[in-house]
Amino acid sequence: MTATPVAEHHHADVSGGWLRAATFGAMDGLVTNIALIAGVGGGGAGHHTLILTGVAGLVAGAISMGLGEYTSVRTQNDQVSAELAKERHELEVNPDGEAAELAAAWTARGLPVELAEQVAAILRDNPEQALRVHAQEELGVVPDELPSPWIAASSSFVCFSIGALFPLLTYLFGSDSLWLALGVGGLGLFAAGAVVAGFTAKPWWSSGLRQLALGGLAAAITYAIGALIGVGIS
Repeated sequence: MTATPVAEHHHADVSGGWLRAATFGAMDGLVTNIALIAGVGGGGAGHHTLILTGVAGLVAGAISMGLGEYTSVRTQNDQVSAELAKERHELEVNPDGEAAELAAAWTARGLPVELAEQVAAILRDNPEQALRVHAQEELGVVPDELPSPWIAASSSFVCFSIGALFPLLTYLFGSDSLWLALGVGGLGLFAAGAVVAGFTAKPWWSSGLRQLALGGLAAAITYAIGALIGVGIS
């Protein structure tokens, strides 16, 4: 009897650290500069001041996001490395105990006792594979698939810059309309949300509207504050 071939399927790369950083960077860049321009524009600032404010927000935010992502991912990786070193030490000094611990964990999940003990014993004699399995079971990580801090930092920096540029575009092309700038920024929010939905299999329009609503709320709050402060100063 001929076996039925198994259809191949592929998964997206979720371990590189770039998707979360890129998504966060783009959304943060959009919301930050839309809200910043709405607040300063609501206070009555002129064309030149709005461009200066937006560019300063873009540069400062992109640098901050890049450094923050690098530091956070590097710190997380260092912590995981320290835990892996502890686990490697335990496997060296107490291999039988670690094998028993692994077998007990699998048995608790419903695996037959004999089979769990056999697999754990095989892993005990292969330290590198044992470390990999223990890391997945106890820490929830794969030792050789940790995210890169440089990829996370660069993804966040670039995507923040792109997102923050959207509400500045109309001013850079000579327009003085705050509402046109906010409208372009809103289109950027909707588009970014729709693009992100492609990685999650969620409806593109739902994701786009959600990001638009959140960004719109931030812009409305900062516009109101800017208008109040502007009126008070005048």
